[in-house]
Formats: sequence, C-alpha cells, structure tokens
Amino acid sequence: MPTSFLAPSAADYFRVLPEIVLTIAAVLVMLLEPVTPAWTKRWLGYFSIAALAAALAAAAAGQSSFGPAFGGMIVMDGFATFFKVLVIAAAILVTLCSFTYLRREGAETGEFYALLLFSVVGQCIMASAGELIVVFIGIEISSIASYVLAGFRRGEKLANEAALKYFLLGSFATAFLLYGIALIYGATGATNLVAIRHALLNNADMESAGLLVGASAALLFVGFAFKVSAAPFQIWAPDVYQGAPAPVAAFLAAGPKAAAFAVFLRVFMTAFHPMAHYWAPIVWVSALATMIVGNFAALPQTNIKRLLAYSSIAHAGYVMVAVAAHSDAGTAAAMFYLTAYVFMNVGAFAVVTYFSRQGERYLNIEDFAGLGWRKPVVAALFTVFLLSLIGVPPTAGFFGKFYIFKAAMDAGLIWLVVLGLLSSAVAAYYYLRLIVTMYMKEPGESTENLPPLGASMAATLWICALATLALGIFPSAVLHFTGAWSSLSR
Repeated sequence: MPTSFLAPSAADYFRVLPEIVLTIAAVLVMLLEPVTPAWTKRWLGYFSIAALAAALAAAAAGQSSFGPAFGGMIVMDGFATFFKVLVIAAAILVTLCSFTYLRREGAETGEFYALLLFSVVGQCIMASAGELIVVFIGIEISSIASYVLAGFRRGEKLANEAALKYFLLGSFATAFLLYGIALIYGATGATNLVAIRHALLNNADMESAGLLVGASAALLFVGFAFKVSAAPFQIWAPDVYQGAPAPVAAFLAAGPKAAAFAVFLRVFMTAFHPMAHYWAPIVWVSALATMIVGNFAALPQTNIKRLLAYSSIAHAGYVMVAVAAHSDAGTAAAMFYLTAYVFMNVGAFAVVTYFSRQGERYLNIEDFAGLGWRKPVVAALFTVFLLSLIGVPPTAGFFGKFYIFKAAMDAGLIWLVVLGLLSSAVAAYYYLRLIVTMYMKEPGESTENLPPLGASMAATLWICALATLALGIFPSAVLHFTGAWSSLSR
C-alpha cells in the first residue's frame, strides 16, 4: 500500500481543500439552522455563498499544487480545477437566484443550502477522482443530496413524484455502475484509472478478458449516461425538472451534469482509451439519439420547465458528440461547451424562477405573452439565453457548437456532424417560438403585476448574460485553458 495513503501529507489535504471547506460549511449550516430565527434564515444563504466563494478561491489556488493525492485516489490537475471552479460557480448562481424563490414559497430553511453544499462536495470529488471507487463515492454524495432537493416542495405531488422517480432510477443506474467497477476489477485487478489503462495496454492476458472489459465499459456507460441524461436513459429528466423547484431544476441541469461529464471524460479517455475503437461507436449512436429525442420531444411541449428539460437532453447530446470524437480537441470542446451551457441554462431557469410567481403558477409558454413589453429587460436577457441555446453568434452557444462539431469533423465523424446540425436546426423552432410569444403576442394576466427583480435575482441574470456574451466574443480566454488540460489519455 502506498506510503502516501498511509500517511497523507499536507499537500494531499490542500488538494482537497475545496471539499473540506464546503463540508465544514454544510455541517455548520445544519447546526445553525435550529438556533437561527425564521426572519434571519437568509443569512444562512449568505454564509453558504461565502463558503462557496472560499471553495472557489481554494480550487483556483490549487493550480500551484497539481499532482495525485491520497495514493492516487484523487488527481488534482487542470482538468479537475476547471470543473471544480465550474460547478462551484454554478452553485453560487443557483444560491443567488434561490433567495427570492425560497422567501416567496415560505421555504427559507438552512436545509436547502446544506443539501446544495453537500451536492457540490460530491461534484468536486467526481471532477478530481482518479479511482473508480472514489467516482462512486462522489456520485453518491452528489446524488443523495440531489434526490432530496428534487422533492424539496414536500406538499406538492409533482415534487414527490420527481424525487421518487429520480431516486429509484438513480439507484438502478448506480447498480450498473457498481457492476461495471466489479467487472473491470476482475479483469485487471485494479480500480485506479491509470492502472487500468496500463493493464489494457501492456497485459497480454487482456485478450482473453476482452468480454469482461467490454461488459465493464458498457455498464459504466449506462451509469454515466443516466447521470448526463443521454439517450436511452433520459426518461427521468422531464418529470424531475418539472416537479423540482425551479432553482433546483437549474442546479440539476448545470452542476451535476457538468460533474458527470467530467467523470465520463476522465474514465473513458484515461482508463478505457486503449479500447476507444470499441466504445466510440456506442457513444456515436447515443449522441445522435440524444440530440434527436431531446429536440423533437421539445417541439410539442407547452410547459416551459419540460421544454428546458428536453433542451437539456439535447445539449447533453452535443457534448456526447465531443466524447465520441475521443480526442484532446473533443475534450477541450466539451469543457468549453459545458462552461457556456452552465451560464445560459442557469440564466434561463432563473427567468423561469422569477416569472412563475408563488406556487409556480405561470409555467406555460403562452404565459410569457407580452413579457417583452411589460418587462423589457427581463425579456431581453431571456432572449440572450435562448439565442445562445440555439447557437446564434456572438453568444457562447455558437462557439460551443462550432468547436464540438469541428472536433467531430477532425475525428472523421462526418455523418454525426451533419445529423447533429440538422437536429440543431430543429431546436431553433421551439426557442424562437418562445421569443415570438414574448414580443409578438398581446400581454395577458400572467405578465401583470410582476414584482421587482430583486438584487440577488438581477445579479444572477446579469452575470449569466454577460458571461454568455463574453464567452461568445472572447472564447480564447477559456479555450486556452481547456486546450492545455484536455489530454487525459497521456
């Protein structure tokens, strides 16, 4: 057993400092909850944002101490740093936009913030996991908190249904994941990602264990595909997003999905990279099916949360295109696209959070009629997010799709690119339909007496909008970092 595992060094703890900070903060929030007066519960939210900001700073500072920790169970590199920063930033934005929601719904409790922090802890572990057992632990920490958050509106039948479906289907996906881990351990005698890759490259006996390795990769793919809502394992997403509180739906579509793709990329581009010619076609088919199912199923939707849920599925398909390229360029493109996706998606859900009012009454697309005249700033910001989701320049979504499809072209996936572009064109219809509704239809009762945005909600919308535009105008700032740390197959 490695000495570093028996006696962790100070550097090991420094490399997991964001997780330590967030765990302590979540425990403190739970301890402070019972003794905090009801009218000051929001301070627990401010404390959570401060803890997330401290974790963000710790993750950024980790660049000075790259390397393995705890005997290789944790890998701190640029890839892990990138995704830690991304999921923590997403959590900060979701926390900001949840202030208005929780007060409006009379649900301002420390429990919400503690669960959010614990979920982010799991996502940070997922981003830096160098071992399949650690991957499992990170997924479970994130998922268990997410299951509870999905059912946070306990008095709502849809919320209870969402939590139950998410939990049951997530448990099945976890079982597939564990079986995959067991099989690859049986085939290689290792669960460390680098050790698995070396075994697949150097061990002559791997030919006789080929079926076992292939079954393991397939089972792991099922587990990860569920977490990113890729076809044919996407069925849970619309019901969960519809039943969950709007800020939680924003969180589920951003942080956990980004962390799941981080694990997906690291496991398949590190451990299973030597057998990419076997799993890449499966990812190819799943990517195409995910784009088609997401975009075509979104067309008839009238509920805005279900529409954004199917949109989220389609965008998972675009990232899967980059995974199917199984190249450094594909990994870099996926990292950039996920960054763009977090900001434009959280921004879109933040508008829904603001507009829906108490009890989430106004969630139909027709309810947004005339919003452009009643609240022109909100409608303009929402339009920015929708145009970015379409992929219209100069937004982040345009360059995200450009780099993903370029990576796929370079990998020779011509037909996947062609079909992906056609699928993306279909998506323009349901996004533009919403913009037309806001600007070209008469205002109705739903747009009357809209409350002021509030400082936290306004901050969320403006940060997301500016980031969406900045990534579209100056993409090189992020691409430089993603390009430097996209090589996971070394």
